Amino acid sequence: MYQVGEQIVYGMTGVCRVEAVGPLDMQGAKEGVDYYTLTPVYQGGRIFIPVDTTVFNRPVMTKEEALTFIEHIPEIEGEICEDRNPRVLNERYQVYLKSGNCTDLVRLIRAVYLKEKRAARAGRHLSQVDERSMRRAEEMLHNELASALGIEPGEVKGFITKTLEK
Repeated sequence: MYQVGEQIVYGMTGVCRVEAVGPLDMQGAKEGVDYYTLTPVYQGGRIFIPVDTTVFNRPVMTKEEALTFIEHIPEIEGEICEDRNPRVLNERYQVYLKSGNCTDLVRLIRAVYLKEKRAARAGRHLSQVDERSMRRAEEMLHNELASALGIEPGEVKGFITKTLEK
């Protein structure tokens, strides 16, 4: 069970802070069930979920885990999805996004980046599905790394570059 103040990764929402744990006094809440009250760290709103939710959730990685992960980024390969059907492409990318796994997010980012380079050489542009999925993967990855490292999400790309140049 998570504790108040702890930061977790919740589904595709991303990094959230646990604001409260306990029963909810609101319409629609089940009696005798404890809920987490979550506040997304990098967006507005409030989320109420049962403690025993089946939606993916885990603690945000520690600073040490983040630094180790960054060191291993060059080893992560992306597999380009050649399918041009937007529905099939979106379904494939959603698997990566919903996994909540940072390695999967890097795989998706790398795959779309390679696809973008190939498309540019051929004088084409990426599809909206590719662009949207890559942006979302970058946002989710950068938000978790920012939380773990104690920096702003906009600083993550530069931090990764500097770390890997050493």
